[in-house]
Order: sequence, then C-alpha cells, then structure tokens
Amino acid sequence: MNKSSKVVEKKYLVPFVLITSLFALWGFANDITNPMVAAFKTVMEISNAEASLVQFAFYGGYATMAIPAALFVQRFSYKKGILMGLVLYAIGALLFWPAAQYEAFGFFLVSLYVLTFGLAFLETTANPYILSMGSLETSTRRLNLAQAFNPMGSLLGMFVASRVVLAALASDKQRNAAGELIFSSLDEATKVAIKTHDLMVIRNPYVILGLVVIIMIVVIAMAKMPKTGHATHIHPMQSFKRLIKNKNYRGGVVAQVFYVAAQIMCWTFIIQYAENLGISKATAQMYNIVAMGIFLASRFISTFLMKYVNSRKLLMWFAMGGMLTISGTILIEGMLGLYCLVATSAFMSLMFPTIYGVALKGVGQDATLGAAGLVMAIVGGALMPPLQGAIIDLGTVGFLPAVNFSFVLPFICFIVIAIYGYRSYQAQIVS
Repeated sequence: MNKSSKVVEKKYLVPFVLITSLFALWGFANDITNPMVAAFKTVMEISNAEASLVQFAFYGGYATMAIPAALFVQRFSYKKGILMGLVLYAIGALLFWPAAQYEAFGFFLVSLYVLTFGLAFLETTANPYILSMGSLETSTRRLNLAQAFNPMGSLLGMFVASRVVLAALASDKQRNAAGELIFSSLDEATKVAIKTHDLMVIRNPYVILGLVVIIMIVVIAMAKMPKTGHATHIHPMQSFKRLIKNKNYRGGVVAQVFYVAAQIMCWTFIIQYAENLGISKATAQMYNIVAMGIFLASRFISTFLMKYVNSRKLLMWFAMGGMLTISGTILIEGMLGLYCLVATSAFMSLMFPTIYGVALKGVGQDATLGAAGLVMAIVGGALMPPLQGAIIDLGTVGFLPAVNFSFVLPFICFIVIAIYGYRSYQAQIVS
C-alpha cells in the first residue's frame, strides 16, 4: 500500500464534505429511533417483541427500497438519487405529526417505513459515491473516514432521545416506592392523558428533523457535484449475475446482514439490560451514549490503523474482540455485564464500512447494484431484534436472566463476521 496516497483529493473536498454530512443525518435517525422501542413498549402497553416492530419497520424499509434506489441511480445520477432520498426522508419524518394525532402505533410504523425509503436511497448512493471520489487504493479508508461522521449524528440522536424524549415521558415516571412501573395500573382517563402527552414528546424531534432535511434538500440541489464512478446503461440482470458469482461479494452481503443485526440488538436492548439492573430508561440511554462515544473514537483509531494493518485482518480481530465482550454481557450479571455491553461498541466501529469496502472491491461497473445489495443487508436490523425481544419476554432462560441470554444472538453474528474477515484475508493473500 502506498502510504502517501491522499484519502481525499482537493478537487473532491467540497462534495466529499457535503456527502459526508449525510452520514451524520442518517446516523441521527438510526439512533434516535433505537430507544423508541423501549418508549413505545411503555406508552402503548405492548410486549418487547411487539415494540421491536419499530426496528422491523425501520430496517425493513432498507430491504424494500435498496434495489429500486440502485436502479434509479443507474437511470439518472448520484445527485438525483441523493435528492430523492432526502425527499422521502423528510416525508417520513413529517408523517410523525399525523401519527401522533391519531395515536396509532401502526401509523408510527408506516412513518418509519417511509422514512427509511429515503435512508435506503441515501446509503445506496452516498457509500459508492464516496468510494469513487479518489483512488481505488484509498477507497476503504475514505469510506471509513466518511462513516466516522455517522456516529456523530448518532450521538446527537441518542442525546435527544435521552434528554428530550425518554426523560420527558410521563408514563416512565409512574413508579411505586420500589421503582417498579405502575403505568398500566392507572385509571383509564389518566392513562389516556399521559399517552397523548408522551406521543407528542416522541413526535416533536422527528418533525424538527424533517424540517432540517428540507434545508439539506435545498443545499444539495444548489451544489455542483462531480460525475464520478457512475455506472450507466448496465442491464441489472447482467450485474446481478456477475455479483452472485463473486464469492467475496456474496460473503460480504451475508456478513453485513449479521453485523447490522448485532449493532441494532446491542444498541436497542442496552436499555432493557440496564432496566433489569434497576436503572431508568433515561439513565440507561446515557450508557448508550457512552457506547456511541467509544464507537466514534474507535472508528477514527481503526481508520488510522488501516494505514498499517490489512483491513480484512483488522475486521477479523475486531470481530473476535466483540465475541469476547459480548460473552461477558451474557455470563456476567450486574454492572460488569453492562460495561462489557458498552465496550462491545469499540469492536463494532470499523465493521460496516470495512465489510462494505471489502465486498465492493473489484466489482467495477457493478458497484451501484452491489451497493444496493449491501444496503439491503441492513434488513438484519429488522429480522433479529424482534427475536431478541421475544427471548427477553421469557423472563429467564436456565440460570440466566433472559435479557442476558438474548445476547447470544449478537455473539453468533460476530462469529459470522470473523469468518468473513478470515476468508477474505486468505483470499487476498492467495491472489
């Protein structure tokens, strides 16, 4: 590797900054939404499994729209793909207003589903666009750098969730002397008033977010964006056939499914894990913020390490580190187990962009459809959280609290990622 190669060339600096800002924008949406599982569980008086439909709707939108987004980008351009994504993002966020008026959980799910149509467009477009802004040699480092701004948005989303939403939920403050929730036992009139108040609290950040996205639409529309690395006039089936024969790409899609599942489970159910220790939702979310801070710091550190260590080998090592910390989360009851869960974020930091960059290496003109496949892999965040929620609802599993045992699922995910890191590294050595 030529260590002197520039990660971002001067001619791409302004568009790189603009597109990188989008990473923070969808990071905010991701991580203000994760704690809503716990919020809706209490406000709507539903089970963990039912509340996890928030994640099913949110990440299911990626699976639905990733391929159409790729076809749209191939037909038009990266810039138009980004603008379409921002429009859908704004619509989904603003739909929270009527959802709160109707006080219907299903309406909130539809709003999130539409919102992530927009995120699917943005991720399908922005990731390969960043990869193409410079040399192939520095593409993975460049994407890791851009992705480092994603957790900045995530941190803000977590902070808003903790301080603006969870801390203001009247339903979560209805507790007895022992600290147990008693919201469900209140009289119906009181519950209706509290529910109306709390749904408005949940609504407001999303509506403000929708207005911010509208501002971004104007900025991007007026900006001059370079035409680079854009594949046009390629038959989708031809691209699909080439991609499906690419062993490295196939493995990357599978690894990405399991990575996103692990990330969403660790960040969603940290609240339930902490609540099991007698910690309130708002305080529990602060542990999530610490986890994201560790994630952010580790993202910059891992990007630096890639200058000296093969990214595929680093991926394998980090996956093994995740297996170690999540083992502590499962087996150790009490605060030490919670600390292990928080520490897991350090090892997740490089996974998404590294898997993404490694999987797309060498796919050439098929990068747009290939990116869509990797964005579809985000469906892992829709499939596994409801399963983990169902396990948590069991109460206990053997000698362990069910919330502890439920983290067996992320452990399995890290095994899959470690295998992909090892195999892709071995394949690179052979070639």
